[in-house]
Amino acid sequence: MYIETITSEELNELEYASFPGKITVIDEVGPEFNKAITYLRSQKVIGFDTETRPCFGPNQPRYGVALLQLSGPGKAFLFRVGKMGMHKRLCSLLADRRIVKVGAAIHDDIRGLQKLRDFQADGFVDLQKIVADYGIRDKSVKKMTAIILGFRISKTQQLSNWEAETLSESQCKYAATDAWVCREMYLKLMRSEKNPLIEEEKV
Repeated sequence: MYIETITSEELNELEYASFPGKITVIDEVGPEFNKAITYLRSQKVIGFDTETRPCFGPNQPRYGVALLQLSGPGKAFLFRVGKMGMHKRLCSLLADRRIVKVGAAIHDDIRGLQKLRDFQADGFVDLQKIVADYGIRDKSVKKMTAIILGFRISKTQQLSNWEAETLSESQCKYAATDAWVCREMYLKLMRSEKNPLIEEEKV
């Protein structure tokens, strides 16, 4: 049984946690890219997220997706798709229904990637669409993580420049963590008993 919602005060009492495994940034197709695809294809469930350079004013250009994050249990890969594009093997991975890709609010993420190269997305799970079945009303990654996994994640890098020449260590940690927690939340929910919110509570 999970709580329906969590307050900011309750959230602030939790310990911080972040992705504990190895993070690899990939900005070109080569040996590291090939190793990443091989590893990700060996997984049944992977965490999914993207990052886009923020736009702070109405006259600023709208930026495209800069980063695609895919995470297994011990390795996370940050593909700089804004630089390298969407390679057909990445598209093939995201179209493979046998590999579950778990994210939150994934519709815009997928659409952003499809602007780089058209592909048919399959095998995706949106946590925001399934948490109500487990009695959870909160939909932000930060709050869902707190409720399901019992720790909090940092969001300080969310509005940083994802098109920077080099990603900082804290950017890499943030990006990997966002994908990883989606995977971990899904796996825990799949081991949990459903306790759906009643219709009035969903509103």
